[in-house]
Amino acid sequence: MSSLKNIVNRHRNSGKTFRRIRMRCHLNADKLYARIRTDFDMVPDHRASNSSIAMTDALLSGFAMFCLKDPSLLAFEKRKQEEPESLHEVFGISRIPSDTQMRTILDPLDVRTIRRPFKTIFAQLQRGKVLEKMTWLGGYHLLALDGTGIYTSEKMGSAYCLRKRKRNGKEEYYQQMFAGAFVHPERSEVIPTCPEMIVKQDGIKKNDCERNAAKRYLADFRREHPHLKTIVIEDGLASNAPHIRELEKHDLRYILGVKPNDHEYLFQLVDEAVASGEISEFHLPDPDNPEVHHCFRFLNNVPLNKSSEDSLRVNFLEYWETDNAGNIRNRFSWVTDISISRDNAYEIMRAGRSRWRIENEAFNTLKNQGYNLEHNYGLGKQHLSAVFAHLLMLAFLVDQVQELCCPLFQAARAKCGTKRYLWERIRGFFSEYIAPSMEVILHYIVHGIPKNRKRIEAPWD
Repeated sequence: MSSLKNIVNRHRNSGKTFRRIRMRCHLNADKLYARIRTDFDMVPDHRASNSSIAMTDALLSGFAMFCLKDPSLLAFEKRKQEEPESLHEVFGISRIPSDTQMRTILDPLDVRTIRRPFKTIFAQLQRGKVLEKMTWLGGYHLLALDGTGIYTSEKMGSAYCLRKRKRNGKEEYYQQMFAGAFVHPERSEVIPTCPEMIVKQDGIKKNDCERNAAKRYLADFRREHPHLKTIVIEDGLASNAPHIRELEKHDLRYILGVKPNDHEYLFQLVDEAVASGEISEFHLPDPDNPEVHHCFRFLNNVPLNKSSEDSLRVNFLEYWETDNAGNIRNRFSWVTDISISRDNAYEIMRAGRSRWRIENEAFNTLKNQGYNLEHNYGLGKQHLSAVFAHLLMLAFLVDQVQELCCPLFQAARAKCGTKRYLWERIRGFFSEYIAPSMEVILHYIVHGIPKNRKRIEAPWD
């Protein structure tokens, strides 16, 4: 491998102009890597004090594996053997563990001890005024919540895997995670938060469930962000009284999807209000497409269900799109604790519909655009897969911060066209050169490296 520094002169002699793209001081990849390392230094080590590989190095190695989108621990092991220099330089790893060492070190680790970097990066976003770009409905942040599968197998499981008996009689092992991300109706970037694993808890025989994971997630979220103005947006599974009470307990506003089949009593009240003319209804033309019309119907202060008629009351919003012929294209309904009016119904609708971003911009990206979310990097005997899931989400968070506010990363992304090709180019620099920083790698991706066009001859006579 040759050092990138050694080819600077060749670049200059080519006659090209190398313009340094300015980056956000505290929000570029190299600064975030340094802060993550500082946070990892604070993770307690369960091993003896004379361990040859530090806990920080093991965590950073796992984090680097997901930053580089390596498809397996074996692939990262090969990188460690053949091209370790850039791992030392870019990520600040002192000693890189083997795949077996990494599994052994990280398996017993309590995932709660690696929550700190998520909060640290969020604080940097606040400091840089970046989160102001993500506010909606009068300064609120939209937090989309949902669960997703991260592992499933009929052959291999662990003590903390969930289990179910399939119709064919075979037992299936699986793991899920409950995740949240800040979204915005007009932005494709999302800001993921620290996830909550849906796995068997220590000492518990029954399967964990999404509702219990949501309770743990909300408690941790509010403890770490006690004053953040937040509106939670979720699908119809969340629009039940116990979950809404949990949101109210943590002073969180909400916009939750509802469906007629799941909330018959609520929709019956709405139909009655329509028949009696007691419901508010209005239509808006689409400002960009004259063939589309936005239709709204809302009713404030109605019971969510029959049993909550005297207690839990919500505000109901229904929305649908029509064309000039009156054909309905899309139809959605939500309940919210925000008082609905003609002035804010459109914004509430846009907020409710942005929930899909956690599925598309987060989960779909993690599963299909190089992050390998559902790949088994190692189950371990205790918490290994959960630790890897957290490190993967942390790498995704850094990438999303770069997409949101780093001009250099944005230029490299535009030059490559697709995320997959960008990851491929970055891995290529790790293979071919000794890179001093991610900034240098991204600059050369943007500006290019002069190629040595000399003909090579066959190595045999």
